[in-house]
Amino acid sequence: MIATVCPVEVHPPAQPTVNPIETLQKTVSASRLNCWLTCRLKFFFRYVQQITKPPTPSLHVGSVVHVVFRAWNMARWRKQPFEIERFKKLFEEGWADQPAKINWEEEEPAQKSGTWSLLEVYFTQTPIKADEMPEAVEVPVETDLSKHGLPTLIGILDLVRAGGRIVDFKTSGKSPSAVDVVHQHEAQLSCYSVLYREAAGKRESARELHHLVKTKTPKVIITSLEPMNETQQVRLFRMMNSYQEGLAREDFVPSPGFHCAACEFFNECRRWA
Repeated sequence: MIATVCPVEVHPPAQPTVNPIETLQKTVSASRLNCWLTCRLKFFFRYVQQITKPPTPSLHVGSVVHVVFRAWNMARWRKQPFEIERFKKLFEEGWADQPAKINWEEEEPAQKSGTWSLLEVYFTQTPIKADEMPEAVEVPVETDLSKHGLPTLIGILDLVRAGGRIVDFKTSGKSPSAVDVVHQHEAQLSCYSVLYREAAGKRESARELHHLVKTKTPKVIITSLEPMNETQQVRLFRMMNSYQEGLAREDFVPSPGFHCAACEFFNECRRWA
């Protein structure tokens, strides 16, 4: 008699479940910190539950502008001539690259032409000269802050101008107030300062916000700020401490306010209990 051997079904070992909160406690970025400070429940939906939403029109506009500026900055880095036709082609390709359906409410043509007009105005009015060599373009940086009892700070420096001037580009529907700009973007700019000092081994010379304003007549507003001071660094570290301790407590509570009108998690928030 021949014995029949039944094949043994082999299963790969189960992968350990990764707790997203434990992962988030190890690092922090400017965008995560800003989300946490705006609304902890929004942070929970976005980073813990990792709920994905289609991009909003404003997010798509910002993404396309970023693509064009990255190419422009790299062209100066490589000492390539300024070619508006090349940037227009990149703009068209970036605009067409919409991985998810965006609710334009029949305003896409106007949004598209208005965004390109903004870029044309910026290239005309920018304080950055065509032959100015960037100090850094699209540089990923991380800083170990464990000596302060804080997580590792991570981020990307999109542009550092010659002499250590950190630049961040913004698009806006209205002209920003200088006081509001300093207050609203303090945490983000302080993160960039900490990252730059770690990467360059020196203090930045200035921080700049370049606002592309989508008014009836497009305009560019440049806000130049001093280097991060000690008080601003202490404020940033206290914010990070709140982030770390809140994650440990799973302190995901809503923060109702005017910002709720533009929140992609409005419906999820209304069902929260």
